[in-house]
Amino acid sequence: MDIDNIQTHNLANKNIVITGASKGIGKALAMAFASQGANLMLCARDEAALFATRDELLSLYPTSVIKAKACDLSIKADVVAFGDWVLVNAATVDILINNAGVFIPGNIYDEGEGVLEKMIATNLYSAYHLTRTLVTQMIANHHGHIFNICSIASLKAYANGGSYSISKYAMAGFNNNLRQELMPHGIKVTGVYPGAVLTDSWKGFDNTDGRIMEASDVAVMIVAACKLSPQAVAEDIVLRPLLGDL
Repeated sequence: MDIDNIQTHNLANKNIVITGASKGIGKALAMAFASQGANLMLCARDEAALFATRDELLSLYPTSVIKAKACDLSIKADVVAFGDWVLVNAATVDILINNAGVFIPGNIYDEGEGVLEKMIATNLYSAYHLTRTLVTQMIANHHGHIFNICSIASLKAYANGGSYSISKYAMAGFNNNLRQELMPHGIKVTGVYPGAVLTDSWKGFDNTDGRIMEASDVAVMIVAACKLSPQAVAEDIVLRPLLGDL
């Protein structure tokens, strides 16, 4: 086999939906897909940061169609409104990336009141409600790929994980059930399980020695998974720092 001549799927003009797209992994994903010529529909809670990201992307990739809508994905009505907006602005949804999330460190026994509810709403319910809003179109088209950004915390409990770990375990369960349900409809579902990534969750961390991963590492793997043949799916992508978890 001549590996240099293997044909991968072109992402140009594909419609990509990314939540939590104003910074961190979400912004890295937007950059990676825009560089492939894809069209983007982005959301985040911080309107100023979101539109700054959109404008930056448009300046770098002027041939791509990049649209953005600010919303708070911890609120069901906002999630559904964003999904409806996507359906109005895109004839099809080719790839949905449920990336929005929040991390509040702590212990179950002493974390603040309402922390569990906040993280379940943002880290799980946002993906649940947005997927339900968009997936009917995907099923009708017998086409699509959904990525759910889980976490190493979905796989193994760790100190100071608290309700964040609970929400990410739940996200993994959502991902695995969704995969089984959508398999007969020709829709791929991929769970992504990053370890420590240099995002706001690690704000202030001195990464001079490259101890933890870059957000672009996650983006590169997701873009690669999108280029597999129709009959192949990367069911799970697990990424850890070379020297292991912190």
